[in-house]
Amino acid sequence: MTMARTRFAPSPTGNLHIGGARTALFNWLFARHHGGSFILRIEDTDRERSSDAYTKDILEGLAWLGIDHDGPLTFQSERFGLYKENAYRLLGEGHAYRCYCTPEELEEKRKRAMAEGRKPSYDRTCRDRTEEYPDKSFVIRFKTPLSGTIGFDDMVRGRISFQAEELDDLIIYRSDDTPTYNFTVVVDDALMGVTHVLRGDDHINNTPRQILLYEALGFEVPQFGHMPLIHGKDKARLSKRHGAASLLEYREGGFLSEALMNYLARLGWAHGDQEVFSAAELVEKFDIKNVGKSPAIFDMDKLTWLNSHYLKTIPEAEIARRLLPFVERLGYPAGDEAGLPKIVALFKERAKTLKEMAQMAAFLWTDEVDYEPKAAQKYLTSASRPILERFLGDFSRLGTLKEEEQRAFIEAIAKAFEKKIVDVIQPVRVALSGREVTPGIFEVIEILGRQKVEKRIAKAIASIT
Repeated sequence: MTMARTRFAPSPTGNLHIGGARTALFNWLFARHHGGSFILRIEDTDRERSSDAYTKDILEGLAWLGIDHDGPLTFQSERFGLYKENAYRLLGEGHAYRCYCTPEELEEKRKRAMAEGRKPSYDRTCRDRTEEYPDKSFVIRFKTPLSGTIGFDDMVRGRISFQAEELDDLIIYRSDDTPTYNFTVVVDDALMGVTHVLRGDDHINNTPRQILLYEALGFEVPQFGHMPLIHGKDKARLSKRHGAASLLEYREGGFLSEALMNYLARLGWAHGDQEVFSAAELVEKFDIKNVGKSPAIFDMDKLTWLNSHYLKTIPEAEIARRLLPFVERLGYPAGDEAGLPKIVALFKERAKTLKEMAQMAAFLWTDEVDYEPKAAQKYLTSASRPILERFLGDFSRLGTLKEEEQRAFIEAIAKAFEKKIVDVIQPVRVALSGREVTPGIFEVIEILGRQKVEKRIAKAIASIT
């Protein structure tokens, strides 16, 4: 097992989504746990649908999540010579044959089989032909055994068997000189030394065909593990309606990579009752035997809970670094970046994402405070005006903005007006933030600083009619 070699082989025909990211993660964890290697291969043989933008999305998503790969990044589009060589080798050795049936003939065969209640698979018309037709185009089909059992010990599901007669003679090489998926994946995995293939259970039906190809090519068959797919709470297969369409949308939504890695690892895998894992702990504890056989349920609430946990536990300076782009995205220069950790400390117990934290703290950077109507109606009144005027008049005499001095200052105002402390704090809070609820008022005043506090209190007083 120390020589374990796994891979992730996405097709750049769409964004990297949650299911693909989990597959990559499980392969990465398996390889790292066993001291092996993890390779990354881009399966871009679909020339029309593949794009550099999707490739960039996949690579950026994996890098953000913290999944690194060993060796060079490979592209199937650069390996067409290998596929052609091996397809024609199978043809020459009698494991494959030329099929000259036209698309129209194949469609007619399919319709006839359906009408007769038969499985609409190819009827092997060309399997035993010996003559060649140089002027006719053809595909290369693999000669699937006509009888027997193809079985394998799945690392997740145990023994799985298929009867050969259930399989058709699949096309391995098309008439346009391009290979098919089931063929390229076998050639690549074998020549790249992949020892363990972990993938979604939607690939189970491909596995017997691929095993036969491995054996016909004389390659060693890897071990397979098929993981249940991810479902939404409605038990339907995970789709865009259940959450973000791509992995990077979670990053743009303010989720932390540590939280998402932790959450993805727990989608279908468990280690006792433990919920929170660092990347190092995941590598140490990951065991494919603990991957469940039932579909994992994607729960946004649980992911959000994990994210809030990491917001509280990752050092404030690091969270501040990651918060900065979200502040700037709202259109606010963050000013003194050195002060951001103080803001993180102020909001980390309240915010669930970086995006939410930036939105909560937005009032600290804005030049003009917008008052929430209900908050202004309740606290910026003719009754609170004298309190705000007293606050503004005496504020400049505060020696420092330390909490003890602020508290004594506000208590003195409350005493002078025979009010409760909250009756002073709430008008001040709304004047400074526009909101009825914020973190502690003393911390808010300290972060805003004297100039902004005085300016905002003056504006609030002027707004009271």
